[in-house]
Amino acid sequence: MRHSISILIITYNRPADLLELLINLNQQSGLNDVLQEILILNNASTESYEDVVRYVSSHPELKARYIWSDVNLGVAKGRNKLIQMASGYLHLNIDDDMVFTSPGDLVKLASLFKQPFFREANTGIITFRVVYYENNEVQVTGFPHKMYDKYKNNPRFLTSYFAGGANITRAELFEKTGLFPTDFHYGMEEYDLAYRVLDAGYTIGFDNSVTIAHKESALGRAPNYKKLQMQWINKSKVAWRYLPFKYFVTTSASWGIQYLRMAKGHLGTFFSSVLQIAKIPFTEKRQVISKQALEYLRKVEARLKY
Repeated sequence: MRHSISILIITYNRPADLLELLINLNQQSGLNDVLQEILILNNASTESYEDVVRYVSSHPELKARYIWSDVNLGVAKGRNKLIQMASGYLHLNIDDDMVFTSPGDLVKLASLFKQPFFREANTGIITFRVVYYENNEVQVTGFPHKMYDKYKNNPRFLTSYFAGGANITRAELFEKTGLFPTDFHYGMEEYDLAYRVLDAGYTIGFDNSVTIAHKESALGRAPNYKKLQMQWINKSKVAWRYLPFKYFVTTSASWGIQYLRMAKGHLGTFFSSVLQIAKIPFTEKRQVISKQALEYLRKVEARLKY
């Protein structure tokens, strides 16, 4: 476990939250034993990060590198940049508005892949428990299974996807899977990578021994129509690329209905999205996952229809 973890953080206009996270990380027991480095990518923020830069400079024990981007790379490209720079054999991906809830969490994360449950399943990515910062209730949107009521009390299980802002990953898998899709500026990039991870023979897991608090409001962040549009198009792309044809049809139709229900108007964007999705079979390559990976998805009760 020694010097095994590279912590990867993308930040945008949340300097106070990021500073709290760095202070929180510096309070982790065993930090010097398991930490390889902290890589921070500022995605062209417009707010000042002077306090963050000052803190990083005055705390060399964090082994933090602060990287400025002149343009907003988005989530997927930003993550790819940090993955390519990281030198630890484990990558801890954490959003800039999260904090750990126990001083022993980092050491626990460094040892998860050595546990028999995950070692025997050849697990490549593990998501951990996420709660709301304000009330300590589980954030269901950060829970890596759509059947929450059935799985919520399981201390660990295998699943089909992972939470992008709260996971630990074996760096070796990127040699087999490639990185996050670069044509996704926002939304569903985790699903794209997850299918390639499963197709490469790895599994994806959840473990509740580590809890992280997320400052997202328990009331949720109302998605705007542009984000809904990107999620709809990207989820349709993922279904086309990796799943049998029937799931592309059900996914694109179901998300279209969801867009109309939640966007409340913006019909012009709706019809332009339909046109973009109709072009997917002519512009996107198919690389349908193996029968073994599909069997795994059904075994872990993945939601494939949408």
